[in-house]
Formats: sequence, structure tokens, C-alpha cells
Amino acid sequence: MATPNNPASEWLRTACAVLACLLLGSAPVIAADNSPEREHLAALSRQLDLLDRLAEYSATLPRPNGSRYHFDYARLREDIEHVRAGIQDYLSPRRAQPRDPVTLVGGYRRESAEEASP
Repeated sequence: MATPNNPASEWLRTACAVLACLLLGSAPVIAADNSPEREHLAALSRQLDLLDRLAEYSATLPRPNGSRYHFDYARLREDIEHVRAGIQDYLSPRRAQPRDPVTLVGGYRRESAEEASP
């Protein structure tokens, strides 16, 4: 059965050919999105999750008596969350700029007499 050779039929065939070329041409771009950097950052994000769970667990352990200083796990967990948020923003950006310029607090040693940070 022969198809009619009208302008609408020709337009449809041309549109399908252009669409097929676009879809086949975009395959390398999609494949390039799975770069090693993204894989490494995703692995780093999983490791940060593990570190956060370890810090949460360690914060529940009893502190040794007589020690003047102890590790500030709450502050560490806040910094881990900032790093994790930066990685997630990079892996799935909502917009290109601006980035959140939150600085890490650091200094994880506290006097024993101090209360835990909020």
C-alpha cells in the first residue's frame, strides 16, 4: 500500500528524521554525564553519611572521667552537613550561581566544663 505524497506526510517524515538525529546525537552527551568525578563525589557523599553516623554514635558514648578536653561531635556533624550539602548541590544543581559561602567552624576540641553546643 503506497502512502500519499502530500505535504503533511512529507513534513511528518522530515520531523521524525530530525527527531531521530537529535536523539541519537545526544547519546554522547548523556554518556558524558556519568563522569568519574560524579562517581567519586557520590562515593564521597556515602562516606560522609557513614562518618555522620559514626559521629552520632560516638556522641552517645560516655566521656572518660578526668579528661580536660573532649571532641565536639555536634560541631563536626554540622560541618559534615555543610560539606554534604555542597556536594549534593554540585551533583544536582538547582541553579548555577551563587553558592552558599558557609565557612566550616573547625576547632573540635572543647573544655570538659563547657556545655554541648546547640
